[in-house]
Amino acid sequence: MSRTKGRKLAKPERRAQLLETAREILRERGADALTLGHLAESAGVSKPIAYEHFGTREGLLIALSQEIEDRHTEKLRVALNGAASRLDAVADIISSVYIACAVESGEEWQAISGALRGNADMIATQQQQVDDYVAMIKTALSPFSEIAEDDLRLRCTGIAGAAEAIGRELIRGRTSETAASSNLAALIIDSAKS
Repeated sequence: MSRTKGRKLAKPERRAQLLETAREILRERGADALTLGHLAESAGVSKPIAYEHFGTREGLLIALSQEIEDRHTEKLRVALNGAASRLDAVADIISSVYIACAVESGEEWQAISGALRGNADMIATQQQQVDDYVAMIKTALSPFSEIAEDDLRLRCTGIAGAAEAIGRELIRGRTSETAASSNLAALIIDSAKS
């Protein structure tokens, strides 16, 4: 699986290698196969190393979830930095980045989320991720909206929920990337208007 198998790595490199190996296991065998013991074996390290990095299976799944969210946030941040100063351009960026990330990690994300359903730490992590995403899109939409700040934040919360639902429709094969992105952009534009 991994080219760094068995090699002595610095802690951040080892963590990155373990997360990549975990993603491979998740893609190939599903969430049920993703245990710290199986991860250690697949990565060519001892079990204590896997436990040192993640503590528990839930800790590993939460770390994978956070990594997916961090990649999405960084892609959105970079794309928004180069956005034209128009509502339609910003809405297109928010929607296209979200849909691209859903395509990239949708099945993994759903497997992780399903495996951790009801886990208090995962619920807290997901809520923080939603709060951060809502704040980011609210900041991006604020220059184009005359809506009160609290109302815009609530609408952005609705956009986040709609994005997740549309992403699920796409992953299930019920819509195309183009339709998902254009309809999400339309919802964003409509939500930002007064």
